[in-house]
Amino acid sequence: MNEQSTVPLPAGDIPGPVAASASLDAVTAPSAAPRAVSRTSYGSLWRGVPRELGFLLLTMPIAIIGLSVLASLFWTGLGTIVIYVGFFIVVATFYTARAFGVVELTRLDWAGRPAIPRPVWEPADKPRTFWRILFGPWANGHYWLYLLHGMIINPIVSVISWSITIAWTSVALGGLTGWLWLGFIPNGNREFYLSRVVADAVFGIHSTFDPVAGDRILYLIAGILFAATLPFVTRALTLVHHAVARGLLGAWPSEALQREVADLSSQRGAAVSAEDRSLRRLERDLHDGPQQRLIRLQMDIAAAERKLSDDPEAAASLLREARKQAGDTLEELRALSRGFAPPILQDRGLGAAVDSLAARSTIPLTVESTLEPGERFSPEVERNAYYVLAELSANLAKHSGATAGRLVLERTVDTAGAPWLSVWLTDNGHGGATIVPGHGLSGLAERVHGLRGELVVDSPAGGPTVIGARLPLT
Repeated sequence: MNEQSTVPLPAGDIPGPVAASASLDAVTAPSAAPRAVSRTSYGSLWRGVPRELGFLLLTMPIAIIGLSVLASLFWTGLGTIVIYVGFFIVVATFYTARAFGVVELTRLDWAGRPAIPRPVWEPADKPRTFWRILFGPWANGHYWLYLLHGMIINPIVSVISWSITIAWTSVALGGLTGWLWLGFIPNGNREFYLSRVVADAVFGIHSTFDPVAGDRILYLIAGILFAATLPFVTRALTLVHHAVARGLLGAWPSEALQREVADLSSQRGAAVSAEDRSLRRLERDLHDGPQQRLIRLQMDIAAAERKLSDDPEAAASLLREARKQAGDTLEELRALSRGFAPPILQDRGLGAAVDSLAARSTIPLTVESTLEPGERFSPEVERNAYYVLAELSANLAKHSGATAGRLVLERTVDTAGAPWLSVWLTDNGHGGATIVPGHGLSGLAERVHGLRGELVVDSPAGGPTVIGARLPLT
């Protein structure tokens, strides 16, 4: 790697596995990872009531505002489209509907519902031009669905859910607190008491109990029942809004497939580029090292042959030099092979290979691993994880100015339950490592991306440096 690499930590202050893991995971946690599914209990339903009530109580005001704004803009635009001004008003209506839809999705996130995938509004590979802004919404189905949601569907659903929420909450609060305020309401010549009507209808009798006390008891019972079922009502109504938003405001399955295909194409391109870079580097190393030594070895042997009969001592000296050249060439070839897949990696696994790598380093390196002794991974994962650490340790010696470092290996599980192998190097050098196109860390990033992994570089000027990779194990 020909890039300023590993960044320094102050001497004696190299982060341990916990700190390094926190740093790496904070940067690399996958944004699209699904939330962990937790068991729903009655207590967890109650914990969600404040957020769900806040969402539901605001639904109708926001929906009515959205209906008023969108309907005014849309019908005004259609009415004036013959004089061309309406065309621009309708375009403004599309973008306004999109804004109201984004507000709805954000409110659902705040209400604790799982995030709904957002639509792809504009192709990432095409420039954002004035004409695309002006004509794009007409051809994008998402804008029409957002308009449908804001003008028709959401107002209807919101009025119903808001009414149920207000009624249910009012009965719960009124019934639970009725014993405080019912005594202050004058009865006058009142003849209708709900408790008597209920008792007579249920038991088929002509009740004679005190109807004022009966009403208070009935209201309290109703308040308890409505309060006890309030979490189920708010959750159900919030789920209705979430289902409507997922169907009208979310991304289409085909878009997710397109993104996956694009990611796979990108990963394949990155893998091909990384392999090409590695092959060119190997070719350069072979040309500059072993090939030159072999040429000199050939010349020394040819000179020894010429002197063998006339000057045996000179021939013997040349042969000794040739033997030394052969030994040096063999060591250099072994060093090159260790950079890709050393025999110890194939025989004993990643942990043993990294221990060997640390032992050969010219900068003191310690190895910290949470892997089980002898734990093995697929050959592809082990080979690339070792390659990353070998490149980083070589970069450490060349560019970092560090006096010590740590190689860390850890098997982790993300929020979706998928296993990952995290490997990284920390050092106490001078920092400043960056990913520069065409240089060493860039090649590592391409290699890791080709495996659907992530390379993270945290290397502020002055250090310390944490450089690591996360590789999926599935």
